[in-house]
Formats: sequence, structure tokens, C-alpha cells
Amino acid sequence: MKLALFNFLICMVITIIIAPFIIKCLYKLKFGQSILIYVEKHKQKGGTATMGGIIFLISSIVGYFIFFAKNNVLGTTIILSFLFFGILGFLDDFIKIKFKQNEGLKPYQKIIGQFGISIILAIFIYNSELVGSICNIPFSSKTIDFGYWIIPFVIFIYLAIVNSVNLIDGLDGLCGGVSSVVLIVMCIVVFLASVGIDNDILVAEYQNIVIVCMGIAGSLLGFLCFNSYPAKVFMGDTGSLALGGAIASVTILSRNYFLIIIVGFMFVLTTMSVILQVASFKLTHKRIFKMSPIHHHFEQSTHETKVVAIYIIVTIAIGILTIGLYL
Repeated sequence: MKLALFNFLICMVITIIIAPFIIKCLYKLKFGQSILIYVEKHKQKGGTATMGGIIFLISSIVGYFIFFAKNNVLGTTIILSFLFFGILGFLDDFIKIKFKQNEGLKPYQKIIGQFGISIILAIFIYNSELVGSICNIPFSSKTIDFGYWIIPFVIFIYLAIVNSVNLIDGLDGLCGGVSSVVLIVMCIVVFLASVGIDNDILVAEYQNIVIVCMGIAGSLLGFLCFNSYPAKVFMGDTGSLALGGAIASVTILSRNYFLIIIVGFMFVLTTMSVILQVASFKLTHKRIFKMSPIHHHFEQSTHETKVVAIYIIVTIAIGILTIGLYL
């Protein structure tokens, strides 16, 4: 855990150091965010530098190489999923900037890209002796063996988490704040799980998961110095898809498929609000919320900083409860 804390601090410091230079370059290249017309309160944010996810991608990868150790297959898988989903997000952001529009890749193109990455990861996970087809039941020692069905289940988990994290990225500091808390809580759960394992190789693998993910969390907190209200830079899909890939990977590789529904409750809430809004409008031509995702609904009644604070506080509270139950 000591190395994980060192990586957390180092990645945070690296982010704080390199962020001003990268943000300056993004503004020089005119990589500004186009704002959705219907989000009236965000009009003044037009032109804010985007693709800032590059910042914490770089610092997290640097931290990974600094603390690279043996038995790091699972940690490497997290970093690779973090990177590949980030590249997909980068392409989406680049198209938005080039054509000066809020839509980058077409929805079907984005899903195809996510699906392709997820299939590769799912096949690797099923064939890995470190993960396999076993799924843990939260707060118990019981497990479920999905067999071959673990492959479509893993694909579903990746698509669900990646898109949920992407959806929550709508207010300054919201995605970064909630994601950093979720990552830290998952790291503590994985660390606690490693204590009761007899397999030395698996213990080392779990410890390296903690080191890698704490580095990402540290990078995120450093990024929040520039992304919190009023944001100097947005993470863009480069950052949100990368984070979704990392959170999904730590969830799956530690076999905690169902735990993320609890720890990532704010992701679930955000996704469900969109599903309910779309379903309600198509069936009744009426909206349940003033806007969706639901953080925009709350934003209509109060300042976005308060919405962000409440989201993070709720995530911290759920995280503490989760850790308490595991202890």
C-alpha cells in the first residue's frame, strides 16, 4: 500500500506540473469545446480547452512505468484499457474540434469501437487464470461461475461503465471528482481482498492493481485543480472514456462485477435518468426531468458547484459504507 500512496502523490504532482503547459498548447491549437445549444447555463464555457484527458493519461502512464513490477499482468491490462478507450475518445474529440460541432464520432461508430476493445479484453479475461469466469458476491465469500457466459457479461460491463462515466461528464469537476472517489474505494476493496489470498502471485497482481489505480486517482485529483469550476480545461471524451475503461477493468479484473453498482451509484443514477427520460418522451411525449442526464436537471435549481459537491459527498458516503462492510 505504501507504493500505491507514493504513486498517488507522484502522479498528482506530475499532473500539476505538466497541466499548464498542455492546457496552453490546447488553447494555441484552438482545441476548444463546442457547447450544446440547449444547455443555456453553459454558453459562457464555449471555447474552453478540451481533450484535457491527455494530461492524466500521461501522468498515470508515467507512474505505471515508475512502479512497474513483476506479476503486473492485471495492472498492465488496466493501463492498456485506460489507453485504448482514451484513444477512442481522442478520435471523438478531434472530429468535434475539426468540424466545430458537439457530435464527433457517430453513435454507432463509437459503439463499434467500444465493442471491439471490449471483445478483446473479454476473451483475454476468460482465458486468464488470474480472473477466469468467477464473479464475487459483494460482502460475502460466495462466488458465481459464469462459464462461457462471462464473455458477453464482461462486454456488457465494459459498455455500461464506459458510457455511464461518459454521461456523467457534464459539469466542471463532476466526472473527475466522482471517478477519483470510486477508484480509491475500489483500490481499498482490492487491497483488503489481497490480504486473505494464499496465492502469492495473485496477491502481487492485486497489489499492482492498487498501485496502478491509485496513480490514476492521484492524476485525477491533480487534474481537478484545473477542471473544477470554473474549468480551465475539460477532460473531453479522451478523459471520460479512458476513465470508464479503467474503472471497468479494475471492477472486472478483481471479480467485483456487482460491487460497482453500489460504489458507482452516481454513474447508475445518471444512466437511468437518461434511459427513463428517453423512454418517457417516446411513450408519452412528456419529460420526467427538466433535462437529462439528471445533473443538468439539478443544475436548473441550484449552482453546478453544489451539484458536484453533493455527487462527490454521496459517493464518499457510499464508499465508506462499502469499506466498513468489507472490514
